[in-house]
Amino acid sequence: MCSHGISHMRKHQHVFHCILLGHSRMIINEIMRLNEDPNVQGLALDLPESLYSSKVLNAVKPEKDVDGLSDVNLGRLVRGDAYDCLVPPTVCAVMELLEDLGGKNVLLVGASGTVGAALQCMLQREGATTLSCRWKAPELQTKLNHADVVIVGSTKPDDVPVSWIKPGTTIISCSRDLVSGKRQRWIQSQQYRKWDLRCLKLQLLSPVPSDIEISRAQSPKAVDVLAKEIGLLTDEVEIYGQTKAKVRLSLLERLKDQPDGKYVLVAGITPTPLGEGKSTVTIGLVQALTAHLNINSFACLRQPSQGPTFGVKGGAAGGGYAQVIPMEEFNLHLTGDIHAITAANNLLAAAIDARILHENTQSDKALYNRLVPVVNGVRGFSAIQLARLRRLGISKTDPGTLTEEEINKFARLDIDPSTITWQRVVDTNDRFLRKITVGQANTEKGFVRQAQFDIAVASEIMAILALTTSLQDMKERLGKMVVANDKKGEPITAEDLGVTGALAVLMKDAIKPTLMQTLEGTPVFVHAGPFANIAHGNSSVLADKIALKLVGEKGFVVTEAGFGADIGMEKFFNIKCRASGLVPSVVVLVATVRALKMHGGGPNVTAGAPLKKEYTEENLQLVADGCCNLQKQIQITQLFGVPVVVALNVFKTDSPAEIDLVCKIAKQSGAFDAVPCNHWSAGGRGAVKLAQAVERAANQKNNFKYLYSLELPIVEKIRIIAQKVYGAQDIELSPTAQSQVDRYTRQGFGNLPICMAKTHLSLSHQPERKGVPTGFILPISDVRASIGAGFIYPLVGTMSTMPGLPTRPCFYDIDLDPITEQVKGLF
Repeated sequence: MCSHGISHMRKHQHVFHCILLGHSRMIINEIMRLNEDPNVQGLALDLPESLYSSKVLNAVKPEKDVDGLSDVNLGRLVRGDAYDCLVPPTVCAVMELLEDLGGKNVLLVGASGTVGAALQCMLQREGATTLSCRWKAPELQTKLNHADVVIVGSTKPDDVPVSWIKPGTTIISCSRDLVSGKRQRWIQSQQYRKWDLRCLKLQLLSPVPSDIEISRAQSPKAVDVLAKEIGLLTDEVEIYGQTKAKVRLSLLERLKDQPDGKYVLVAGITPTPLGEGKSTVTIGLVQALTAHLNINSFACLRQPSQGPTFGVKGGAAGGGYAQVIPMEEFNLHLTGDIHAITAANNLLAAAIDARILHENTQSDKALYNRLVPVVNGVRGFSAIQLARLRRLGISKTDPGTLTEEEINKFARLDIDPSTITWQRVVDTNDRFLRKITVGQANTEKGFVRQAQFDIAVASEIMAILALTTSLQDMKERLGKMVVANDKKGEPITAEDLGVTGALAVLMKDAIKPTLMQTLEGTPVFVHAGPFANIAHGNSSVLADKIALKLVGEKGFVVTEAGFGADIGMEKFFNIKCRASGLVPSVVVLVATVRALKMHGGGPNVTAGAPLKKEYTEENLQLVADGCCNLQKQIQITQLFGVPVVVALNVFKTDSPAEIDLVCKIAKQSGAFDAVPCNHWSAGGRGAVKLAQAVERAANQKNNFKYLYSLELPIVEKIRIIAQKVYGAQDIELSPTAQSQVDRYTRQGFGNLPICMAKTHLSLSHQPERKGVPTGFILPISDVRASIGAGFIYPLVGTMSTMPGLPTRPCFYDIDLDPITEQVKGLF
């Protein structure tokens, strides 16, 4: 023991405190302090018998009660709450030593208090008859003579002879030596257990009401209750209102030795403009796994942008009886991550133009004096300025010792305005910001340039949020972001502008995943939302990593990739899996009869317009012809060596014959299985067969591999994606694109993965070409780099990074009731 009476013991990264103090008040005060210490996961008490009072035992938080001695834990044990209680280590040790207790007489001598009560409870469950007795009791000899098992809870007095115990009796002493090492059981209970999750019941209605009516009819669990059910500790959760919370990254350290669960990706065939329900399938699948098959599972989804929400598409919370709730909060603001990205992005944009202005209007000396001012009589470099000096090869740390040449190198970035690639962002579809002019005020002294706004979720900072693995990693990525070139053609980064630390500060809360729940009360992480046809279109690596630890080895984490398998899935494998090091277990490929009919030659499908009769009446020929797209997407999945299960998202207009035909063709084309799903109208119960197929497929041999080596030249990597995934004959780079490829290669960025910016409405670059186009040349109009995120992104044809509003946007139907404060008409 250390001198102040407290010893610290580390085991499997869990910190235990064994307390030996001479006064109960001191003990309770120390316990209360350690209860609130986020670095302490458990408390083990080692006290003299006289100090084991109920006040001391109950001072320990139930979730940190390593020995299970609190009244709360004992109450759960007596009630039989097997998943929510901890059997005291002493009791565990005794029960492991005893077998076949049915009908036996067990006597507990000197075993009182919580341990004695827990022993009696466990022994009686095994069919034993139990009696307890004090050492000084007059009837002790008689009871010892009739006992088959004697459990001794304290030291035997010398005046009790061994001859009182009948021959053949099993004797167990509950000394402290017996429980040493048994506290490992507590560690295991913290690391993996099947969740004791209270799932929510659905009240299914027909016809199915609107999404918002369904969401509002369900009463979600308080998010702190959900957090506890899935094994989160109180200090790992930051509550935002009643139904959402941020989860701290410290959880990854606590559970770092726990095996991951199975990793499932939901992708899709080439969709119609209406979408085919990947988010709905994702939610239906986890509802089926957890609420109906009692398997730990987590859904990990992207956060929707305000642009589509108020524009054309609507929300992304799933739909029908398979959605995230409350859906208004999911689709509006959430915990402010997109606002944080907008703030950080625009701070960097402001820093670029301000730096150009100041460099153009000041001498080297004046510029240097302002960059390194005298503060309280002292002049010194900031940490980020010292880092810049080191990159420039200047080892000096005293601002007064730099030469004129060194001052010039340090103070002047010499940004070439024509090479600026960093744009301002806003989370609204605003077509008139696609090209703007900045610097027209008189105060900007004529430094006018053309620029643009992008949608906020197209910011590289969003891509970084989705791919980062830690706060330190995020800081490094933010610093590496290339925003322009200098006049010598060298890259200028956020680190050069001195803004990295400020960006990290703005993003410090956004890096934490947001915990929500499905309609059936199963857990969901919502985190990051990069555009799928511009960026990589997947939710965050961090959300997936945390979820994989929480579900445990036998659980499932289901995440979704944007748009068709040719876009979101390809980027998931080649970009996200490289960043995370995670290996997928199975792909769920979502298809609809509606989309297959479109690919088979059906009429155009337009958002907001009624569907033509071909889509509402049985037409087996259109379905059969359109299955070519499904077959191609299965083949794309097989390129990566991962088993694929086809989920046919069933609509009420689909005929049984059409459904059977799709499933038959899918299985003939190499899918592990193909399953019709009715989760939209039936909730998790409608996806049970899909969940069972996914569980079987996840146990298949996995031969996962990347599509290309990073060592290949940029153009060759683009060509491999175009030919093997899209089915192109070849690629054609514009002079601008070739010039950018040459520049990035020269600057040392040639070994990054490729993130193709392409239409999602066709395997080709032409949205009107459905089915499986072949023989086309894929045009690469430009090539850009997201160095912080860690990928090169070629622009296929013309890609807009700022969507526009339609003639009749969704906002016409959205309103707020001023009395109830309820949102109306969201979806």
